[in-house]
Amino acid sequence: MKKVVLAYSGGLDTTCCLRWLRDRGFEVICFSADLGSEFSPEDIRTRAGQGGAVNTYVMDLKKEFAQEYVLPSLSAGAVYQGKYLLSTALGRPLIAKYLTEIARKEGAGYLAHGCTGKGNDQVRIEVNAHLLAPELKIIAPLREWELTSREAEIEYAKKHGLTHDASAEKIYSIDQNLWGISVEGGILEDPGQDVPLNSYYQVNPPEKTPDTLQDVEISFEEGVPVRLNGQPISFIGCVQELNEIGARHGIGRTDLIEDRVVGIKSREIYEAPAAWILHTALRELEHMTLDRETLAFKSFVAEKYAQLVYQGLWFSPLKTGLDEFAKSLRPRITGTIRLGLFRGLITVRRRFAPHALYQKEIATYGEGSSFDPSHAEGFIRLWEMPFIRKENT
Repeated sequence: MKKVVLAYSGGLDTTCCLRWLRDRGFEVICFSADLGSEFSPEDIRTRAGQGGAVNTYVMDLKKEFAQEYVLPSLSAGAVYQGKYLLSTALGRPLIAKYLTEIARKEGAGYLAHGCTGKGNDQVRIEVNAHLLAPELKIIAPLREWELTSREAEIEYAKKHGLTHDASAEKIYSIDQNLWGISVEGGILEDPGQDVPLNSYYQVNPPEKTPDTLQDVEISFEEGVPVRLNGQPISFIGCVQELNEIGARHGIGRTDLIEDRVVGIKSREIYEAPAAWILHTALRELEHMTLDRETLAFKSFVAEKYAQLVYQGLWFSPLKTGLDEFAKSLRPRITGTIRLGLFRGLITVRRRFAPHALYQKEIATYGEGSSFDPSHAEGFIRLWEMPFIRKENT
């Protein structure tokens, strides 16, 4: 019998994929990467077994995801189209890595996923899997089967007695990991409609947030958060705690009309409380410690890095090179940033950095300034020289 390793999330799409593959003569092995999923390992194993999987791998990859995928992206400052901190996109190359490893271990000749023909994740998983194991064939049921809508999938699941969490009232497609949540589908596909409250999964709507501001203080050493509110903490622990704090205050929800890899514009809702808090704090620290030319170039790197990750090119040479650039800046990026969280807003309260390029004694307009204003006139004459043309007389 042909063996296939299915990237299995426990959601509606992959639950239907499992049954569909089995009915076409495949021996299905499920692989679920726990990157901070909404489903427990027990739920995953139960649902996979119910669907007919012959074996199910559930691997806790949160630490590897945080250290090897999230942290490099945070260091690079990657934000896709100004609103998306790449939570789902960052998880796909890690999933592809383990899909290929399990396929080789199990002697499977096929990989399968539950991504749609319109989406980005098909590109991310297939490109990275092909880069790592070009000999494996890939099956994408959602590009082949007769189930043309999520409503049709719900009926299919009902017919076959498959457990899932989708409904006609809450028909969104959800992807959740440590770094954020992606929400799409249903009424969200109409940009002219208000976002319904039942589409909020982690972040409190603004009207349900506390009416008092909360401070958070984050200390970084060489670009890595190491203390939260003065207490030592691991990177993954910092993300988990800030997710809870930020969500309570309505932080980190974005609504984006984005350009997918395949060229379609789509509406996506993202929730990423910790990601936005850490991104804001780290960028503030960089502005204290990096010179203006480096900052300008880094903003270009951040945009390109986000594009590469979004497009599924995690293992590309260019992305690897950009990682090295970001790493080279880390030794200077040490310090503490205090932020205020209130009703969905993040404000900067205090900044401290031992390697700061900001010097109060030069910047001050008050007493004790060490800046010599007489130097300014000469600077202005030199600065304008390339642009001033004097007519010959």
